[in-house]
Amino acid sequence: MATVPANKVSLTGFHLNCPPTGFDPTRDLPEAFLRFLTPLHQRFSPWQARLVEERRRVLAESQQDNKPAHRFPGPAVRNGWKIELPAWCQDQRNQMTGPADDAELVVKMLNSGAPGVMLDLEDSTVNEWEHQRLGVENILQALRGTLTYFDKKRDKVTGIKPSPSVIWIRPRGLHIHQGGIFPNELTSASLFDVASIVYRVDPAELKHPLSFYIPKSESAEEALWWRDLFQALAEARGWLPDYIKCMALVESHPLAFQMEEFLFNLRDHILGLNLGRWDYMASLIHFNLEDPEWVLPDRNTIPHDVPFFQNLRELMPEICHKRGALAIGGMTALYPSREDPELNTRALAVLQKDKKNEADCGMDGAWTGHPDQNQIAVEQFPFPNQLQTRRPDGERYPDLRPVPRDVGQHTLAGTRAAVRTVIRYRNGVLNGKGASLLDGYMEDLATDRIYRLMIAQRMRHNGHVPVVDQAGKMMVHTPELVTQLFDEELEKLLTNPERDSGSKETFREARRVSEAMILNGDFDPV
Repeated sequence: MATVPANKVSLTGFHLNCPPTGFDPTRDLPEAFLRFLTPLHQRFSPWQARLVEERRRVLAESQQDNKPAHRFPGPAVRNGWKIELPAWCQDQRNQMTGPADDAELVVKMLNSGAPGVMLDLEDSTVNEWEHQRLGVENILQALRGTLTYFDKKRDKVTGIKPSPSVIWIRPRGLHIHQGGIFPNELTSASLFDVASIVYRVDPAELKHPLSFYIPKSESAEEALWWRDLFQALAEARGWLPDYIKCMALVESHPLAFQMEEFLFNLRDHILGLNLGRWDYMASLIHFNLEDPEWVLPDRNTIPHDVPFFQNLRELMPEICHKRGALAIGGMTALYPSREDPELNTRALAVLQKDKKNEADCGMDGAWTGHPDQNQIAVEQFPFPNQLQTRRPDGERYPDLRPVPRDVGQHTLAGTRAAVRTVIRYRNGVLNGKGASLLDGYMEDLATDRIYRLMIAQRMRHNGHVPVVDQAGKMMVHTPELVTQLFDEELEKLLTNPERDSGSKETFREARRVSEAMILNGDFDPV
């Protein structure tokens, strides 16, 4: 674990992902894979490290008031280049997403009828060796159509039914390192994940070219890393240079200003962009953490069409459609429930309204995470895509940082809910769950990061935006108050653990780590 300065609580939230004790890469990795990986590691891991360092510089400058801004038009914006969208990717009206290490969910998603299915090794899968290894194995079997699970309710083995669904694979992002593969060296986790799959794929088994979903990018320059990686891997496998395809998530505030340049740099591979709204909200807070104007209200009181989302939601389709690429909307956090009819009705109504808004903005599809959401999501997009939809009077360089005034509520109950959620989410992680359904909302690393940043905001800017209790009394968010809230919420969870997995020990550890991350300022998306 990282060394922590003496004046900080000596706790961090994340261990480096390393293989188990006794691991021998020459013996325990697929045959000859290490020989395949080594030259790629030597080329791309140092480059990744430089990109991570550049991210730190940009973040520090933003917090010193040199914030991200639109770039002056360059070749990527001026020239008339286009992306050719293949026939198999014309309809992506709903892309269902979920953790790759859950075979049952993977099979159910692929049998849901969703036009696209994204198998996730990142935010919703625990960044731990065995979970990542299992995720890769499930992905390879899903690509071959051979993945199964045992259906306990029906007492039978269930497999993947033939369908035209496009399989997308989300590797871990450029900010994450993988340990234990090369002695005394860190490997890019993005490289390790993509190479692990590319090395073992047989194109004859695939219905369409191998397709990845790039997460957590923060600049157009990072697209060049991915472009060169895809082409190096294709060369190593004897494929055409542009064989590997991808989409990319816009999940960071700086990238929102560089979307067209990002598409340009990956134009031989990329087929669309996706507004990853929850990570984007976390990034927006992080890049404005020193600005008291950006103390956000309780998360679940922020409307889906808040201007800092809506302005970006309207800009993305215009940029994508100008270049022939798809624009995909983000995830709706409120989940349906077959056990709770009232919650189910509310969740599906919220979903319909949210996706209708995205369709009206010109988006070509949406993200969901539950098979019951597929039909409603698809119905909001009446055509396979909206590539011909353009906004001739739309603002090309809109304000992507409108201050969220008169939006939502700032309450002690909201802080308490955030504290409770980060404890429960982290408890899930300690028990092998990268995403947990909590109080009707699907919480993963992105929403956990939002909550930790919101608590930090309220501590940092005490009094600028009043945070009130039920009686309307202003509650100053000192470290002592936050510790008190963690104590109280932990005690409630220990007394009534609800349906959460784990033990009292993992709940205590979850609380310990979550509070420390807030106090230490550990807000990177890892």
